[in-house]
Amino acid sequence: MVLVILLAFGAVGELALAGQPPPRAAQDEFVPIDQLPPDDKLPAARLLIAAYAVAWVGIAAYLWSIWQRLGRVEREMAEVSRRLQQTNPPGANARDGGGGR
Repeated sequence: MVLVILLAFGAVGELALAGQPPPRAAQDEFVPIDQLPPDDKLPAARLLIAAYAVAWVGIAAYLWSIWQRLGRVEREMAEVSRRLQQTNPPGANARDGGGGR
């Protein structure tokens, strides 16, 4: 049973490799980019600009989220401070229940 499965996978692998073009011979010399066929050229400038744009948009979104969260924390701190001022007036002593000595 195992032998049949291995032979089946081997046949599938050979069929997959048969559909691929043969590898090209390695070149021994430098070929300038303007002499390469259009299929071998990579649009590096466009890809680089797109990568930097995505990175900067991500950084800007992250900084915006930090700015929003910091504003929320500042508002909450102001609310807590306001509530503490209402609960404990400035002349009251919190340790002895508000009565002066």
